[in-house]
Amino acid sequence: MKAVSQLLFVTWPDLLWLLLVLPLLLAGYLRHVRRRQRQARRFASLASVGPALGARARHLPAALLFLGVLAMLLALARPQALVMLPARAESVILAMDSSGSMRATDVQPDRITAAQNAARTFVEDQPSSVKIGVVAIASTAAVVQSPTQNREDLYRALERLQLQRGTALGSGIVIALATLLPEAGIDVKELIGEGRGGAAPREGEGPRPIEKRTEKPKPLEAGSNTSAAIVLLSDGQSNTGPDPIKMSQVAADHGVRIFTVGIGTPEGTTLTANGWSMRVKLDEDVLKKIATTSGGEYFRAANARELKKIYQYLSARLTLEKMQQTEVTALFAALGAALAMSAALISLLWFNRIL
Repeated sequence: MKAVSQLLFVTWPDLLWLLLVLPLLLAGYLRHVRRRQRQARRFASLASVGPALGARARHLPAALLFLGVLAMLLALARPQALVMLPARAESVILAMDSSGSMRATDVQPDRITAAQNAARTFVEDQPSSVKIGVVAIASTAAVVQSPTQNREDLYRALERLQLQRGTALGSGIVIALATLLPEAGIDVKELIGEGRGGAAPREGEGPRPIEKRTEKPKPLEAGSNTSAAIVLLSDGQSNTGPDPIKMSQVAADHGVRIFTVGIGTPEGTTLTANGWSMRVKLDEDVLKKIATTSGGEYFRAANARELKKIYQYLSARLTLEKMQQTEVTALFAALGAALAMSAALISLLWFNRIL
């Protein structure tokens, strides 16, 4: 945790009137010093009492005591401060590409098996308090497991992934985002193109009423939502559904980071099935743009070992630092007590008395 960066305000500002005691203490001390100086001139022998110290050094105990009283008076007003604290994502969605290209064996034993094993390792590494969900992405996207803390349910959900045709990365991002933020009012149908308006009325129909649109909330800063994140694993070849880059901007507007993991090799491999063949290769550009747009990061996994390491590294990356308002009364009180005790100790060592 970093040091206190900025004092904001005090909870009980009326108690700041107590700071008026400080000028009185200072005036009393100066009067005491002048009186001792007169006595020292009258009785020269007093000048030799205590060690030979400079004029400024003699005032050190009093200065420490003054600062200690200041700190304790501020503590009475209950000061608040901004401090930097670690914040771990409370909910994570694993968006898993389950398209036919995940059969490719350029990652052993094949892409989908390596992805399932690595995702299981990721789940195991998360604290029990973190909720994790699973979204499958093929020609459409669907929630396989809603966010849960039950790890056994998650393992079974990963095992249930079945390969299908098509890859709709944009739909996967939207479904994952809506699952993460159920209260955000995300219009899934409109975003994925199933609920677009604007079509002309049919013959015989009157003009359609104008729909009242609610004002959209102000976009958040990309990556500012530290309580939620999406981890998207894919070979990046999106061929249906909405534009994944635009959908990543929607996630960015909600402050949600998308960490993308590219599985496969740029040169790819050839898949053959039912008399047809197709070359499938890793499309890193799309995955990089998705991550950059949303404030996340892109990782490339060329083999199963790298994929597991990436998921383990992601466990650490899901912890961010954020500014949080915290009461620091105890800190001021402890500082004041320490300064007062230091003043008393130095005075005893130097002058055999307290001030």
